[in-house]
Amino acid sequence: MHKNRYDMREEDDGSWTVFDIFSGLPAEVNDVPQDGLEMEQADDLVDLLNHLYIKRRDETAN
Repeated sequence: MHKNRYDMREEDDGSWTVFDIFSGLPAEVNDVPQDGLEMEQADDLVDLLNHLYIKRRDETAN
């Protein structure tokens, strides 16, 4: 089982996208695709989304 669900990638224009590793699509927060980000924003968001994903997954497993 994958520990993380989200990662980030640099786009051709130098911006960053946080994406779902299972679908390859940009992650969405409040229905807003998480693309066009600065690297630091994307890095922080990846950490946060993976933390929340792991927490939800662990809560549903119990």
